[in-house]
Amino acid sequence: MENKGYINIDGLSVPIENERNILEVIRKANIELPTFCYHSHLSTYGACRLCVCDVEGMGIQATCTITPRDGMVVRTNTEEVRQIRKINLELLLANHDVSCPSCVRSNNCKLQYLTRRLGVQEVRFKKTNKREPIDNKSRSIVHDPNKCILCGDCVRVCKEIQSVGAIDFVNRGSKTCVAPAYQKSLADVECVYCGQCVSVCPVGALVPRQETEEVWEAIHDPNKYVVAQMAPAVRVALGESEATGSDDASSINTGQIVAALRRLGFDQVYDTSFTADLTVLEESTEFIARKLKGEKLPLFTSCCPSWVKFAEQYYPELLNNLSTCKSPQQMFGSVAREILPTLLNIKPEQLVIVSIMPCTAKKFEAKRSEFFKDGVPEVDHVLTTEGLGRMIHETGLQLKKLQPESFDMPLGFKTGAGVIFGNTGGVSEAVLRYAYEKLTGEKLKNFDFKQVRGKEGIRTVELTLGDIHLKLGVAHGLANARKLCEMAKKGESDYDLIEVMSCPGGCIAGGGQPVNFTPDYREKRAQMLYNEDKALQLHKSQDNPYVIELYEKFLGEPGGHKAHELLHTHYHGRKRIEKEIISIRNTEHPKIIVAVCTGTNCFTRGSQELLKRLLKHVVENKLEDIVGFEGQEEMVDLRATFCFERCDRGPVVRVNDKQIEHATYEVVIDELYKEINRIGKLINTNS
Repeated sequence: MENKGYINIDGLSVPIENERNILEVIRKANIELPTFCYHSHLSTYGACRLCVCDVEGMGIQATCTITPRDGMVVRTNTEEVRQIRKINLELLLANHDVSCPSCVRSNNCKLQYLTRRLGVQEVRFKKTNKREPIDNKSRSIVHDPNKCILCGDCVRVCKEIQSVGAIDFVNRGSKTCVAPAYQKSLADVECVYCGQCVSVCPVGALVPRQETEEVWEAIHDPNKYVVAQMAPAVRVALGESEATGSDDASSINTGQIVAALRRLGFDQVYDTSFTADLTVLEESTEFIARKLKGEKLPLFTSCCPSWVKFAEQYYPELLNNLSTCKSPQQMFGSVAREILPTLLNIKPEQLVIVSIMPCTAKKFEAKRSEFFKDGVPEVDHVLTTEGLGRMIHETGLQLKKLQPESFDMPLGFKTGAGVIFGNTGGVSEAVLRYAYEKLTGEKLKNFDFKQVRGKEGIRTVELTLGDIHLKLGVAHGLANARKLCEMAKKGESDYDLIEVMSCPGGCIAGGGQPVNFTPDYREKRAQMLYNEDKALQLHKSQDNPYVIELYEKFLGEPGGHKAHELLHTHYHGRKRIEKEIISIRNTEHPKIIVAVCTGTNCFTRGSQELLKRLLKHVVENKLEDIVGFEGQEEMVDLRATFCFERCDRGPVVRVNDKQIEHATYEVVIDELYKEINRIGKLINTNS
């Protein structure tokens, strides 16, 4: 690190080594200044004013916004600084719904923690009483604006890391709040349910939607047979939850979690890593076939439901490039519905499948219409890691003291390839372990492909397997995925396979994991998955004996007819904003409705200019002579809508029931005149 001088911090000389701000230098001196709005991977915002210090010659300053310079003198704990911090906390508490005993973040709330740490014992400011409605319509995330402290962390992570911008600041002054567009529900806007807003929220304003009561109900029903599947990333984070009262993920092992699930009342406990192995065979087969044919490349992975929804909203023209494979969660549900009733000697309607996932978007995925068969979902309920921790805590089970137990067979056996799915680069590495043997005809001895591992937002790997040269891209964080999508959209991408995970670091940092503000928690969780891979006897999905048996008895061959029926799906263009139509002219009783899509894809293809020209034409032109009646312009209501789900064919315009794709001004006007004439003839005939 480059030394750029020294800062005097409370009498201690601390070197400046490429830190972005004074706050980072202070923390290097082992002083943990309180903050709400500061995250090293987000832009500096300076809203909470808790990291204030006395900077000589500058006065009281928020240290996260000041660039360090040689010779600075900083005092972090003067009387004035301490009082300012306390007053700021009191102001936050005066505007906060202090329902701590019943809040799901009570055990891990920064506001609660800092209130105790800074010794705030009373709130001297008048409490606001206005209560805003809670948004609980989303399948994945609950938004409680009454607990929001306006730190802006959720807004910035959604814009900067995910490039979605589903939420932002609304209104001004004391009426400022965080909300989606038009203050709609998260269920009705372009939210992809990744839960990264949940991961950075310091209080309980954004939390995963809970399904624990539904799961308890199923467990207590004597007519139900409840099975659980657990994703690999869950086992490296549950130890940080309230289930153990510890922030050390390594304090428990997978066997203890399995034992706890059985004690909770689950009849069978399986491992989602089994169907991750299954996904490797199906996705690799699909990839190799496309590569050898040279068609529909690059192939994008489809394991991450947030990424899939992102692609459906913003890049519908690339949907043919997405793998048709279901995610491991949905593959498990499909296979379990097919084979478990016979294996367990139960009726199909008795089977209840519960997923335990590190991800909030998995809740949304489980309710997608594509994953229902005859009205029955492949997966009934999805618990987050945090939700499972609360169930364990509720029962009083002492997780760390339980004797480890094994997963049930056959859907509980996995290889290391299935385990590393939880890390960014893990899917690519698992595919390479299969593709190497398939393309070279040789046995793979060194199963590590460390080239695809790392923390960089976009990683590129080129290698040759046999006679085939491959170029792979790995992206985590949807802003990085957007960059690769833009390249593919413009035909500038020469990647063969692109792995996308919406959460930075992969599933290990999913929105359903325990909230953790430790700087290196992602690296620790990732290493634990790689360690588990090393500890297993098998490391390649094609070596999983129970997967091989599943193909022999039920599925046929990878990519075959039965496998496609159970393990593959399709995707479609999706509206970014639901149920939103803006009337441009506000005609009271229109006989002709002209609706112009103004969503992003249509907007970039000129829909806004088209809307302006149509409005001008309708208002300015007199058309009475054509149809023989007056007041024709009042017949037409011009509207802006947000999607007809034909994003690759924009601009899209609908004139009454006629939908026009690749619409031009001339074509729409021609159709408008036809409709005017048709209605005019009806009016004249009836009169």
